[in-house]
Amino acid sequence: MADKLKEAYAAKQRAAIYRVIHERRDVRHFIPYDIPEDLLQRLLQAAHAAPSVGFMQPWDFIIIRDLLTRGKIRDHVQAEKGKAGRHYERDDAALYQRLKIEGIMDCSILLAVTCDPERAGKKNLGRVTMPQTAQFSVCTAIQNFWLAARAEGLGVGWVSILDPHWLKALLKIPKSIELIALLCIGATANFPKDPLLQTVGWRSRESLENLTHAEHWGRPYSRRTHQKRGKL
Repeated sequence: MADKLKEAYAAKQRAAIYRVIHERRDVRHFIPYDIPEDLLQRLLQAAHAAPSVGFMQPWDFIIIRDLLTRGKIRDHVQAEKGKAGRHYERDDAALYQRLKIEGIMDCSILLAVTCDPERAGKKNLGRVTMPQTAQFSVCTAIQNFWLAARAEGLGVGWVSILDPHWLKALLKIPKSIELIALLCIGATANFPKDPLLQTVGWRSRESLENLTHAEHWGRPYSRRTHQKRGKL
């Protein structure tokens, strides 16, 4: 079907797109590597090419290499990990404590990604009823960056166990700007076949069939049934 569409990519190009999507991983283990500046710029350009509501482009990127700053962030994250661990009991608590949740000191660079919800000023096309689409737009930039990094052979890890207000203060981010993500970027010895949390038994992947609805919530979607109904 795809080869009949006017602007469809060739089969090998499509395969590469799907491959990078399915092989993207949240990486926590890094090996020493100095990311060339031209490669970093390609990744940032990929992020900057993301779609955004009202074309507001609300993202900014803070590149963090300084080891002193990274050490402060690592210590903060480890302290927050201890606090977050209080939510778990028995086997979950033991597994949580064993999990490596960041590679802050091991990765090549840290990247903080922010959102300026007022960047477009009064031209808030698409955000009158859903203002959170500004933050959604930043997430599309992060995904672009992540997929491009995987295609280049680099790993990315999202550090989410932290206090955003603390990190904003450390990085001198203005109060009006929101912190969306802190990413670790660098080379890794290997990309796991499956997501780490699935591999260690934290959670299993949900069945797509159970997450797909027909016409309204709660009505199972059957591909076979849908194909029959679509025919005149």
